[in-house]
Amino acid sequence: MLLEQVRDDVVRVCRELASSGLVVGTSGNVSGRDGDLVAVSPSGVDYAELTADLVGVHRLDGTPVEAVLRPTSELPLHLGVYAATGAAAIVHTHSVAATTLSTVADELPAIHYQIAMFGGPLAVAPYATYGSDELARTVVTALRDRTACIMASHGAVTTGPDLRSALVGSRYLEWLCEVYLRALAVCEPGARPRSPRLLPAQEIALVAGQLAGYGQRAKPA
Repeated sequence: MLLEQVRDDVVRVCRELASSGLVVGTSGNVSGRDGDLVAVSPSGVDYAELTADLVGVHRLDGTPVEAVLRPTSELPLHLGVYAATGAAAIVHTHSVAATTLSTVADELPAIHYQIAMFGGPLAVAPYATYGSDELARTVVTALRDRTACIMASHGAVTTGPDLRSALVGSRYLEWLCEVYLRALAVCEPGARPRSPRLLPAQEIALVAGQLAGYGQRAKPA
């Protein structure tokens, strides 16, 4: 089976998205790239029933190589992002906080330093019909110099060098959106302050550098 490990990872991530509430039903989609091949979740399959053999493999031009089911309707989005970026994994969610924020804001600003993991404040891509080439173009534009974006009245996209990174990014993005929504909720007209305090660009750049070397692995015993 082609891209067996990547297909296994796609299944695992889909199930983790469902169990954590970042998607509901069969919404959202996941893909991983290996060279000029992409393993992508199929359309309309319950994540609890998804298996690696149902995850299709396609070329970067969309041509199926090993696929028993139709791919996600958002295949143009995945392929567009791969063509425009160095990403090797994409996670697209319909998470509650990100989707809610997408209906009231044009940007997720620097509400917390953790936004540095994505490169800085994140754009909300203009609305376009799901599965369309237009949506793929708006998302690619919103991802410029960033590893995530929000999609107006739709959801969110995170990218990474592997599926684990993209999955972790989706969790942090949802948390950041939730923090911003809560801040907006208490900043009513006449309140002090009237808008959330945001961090300056130089602080985000500083934190981005620190995050690049963050984390450690235990030494073998």
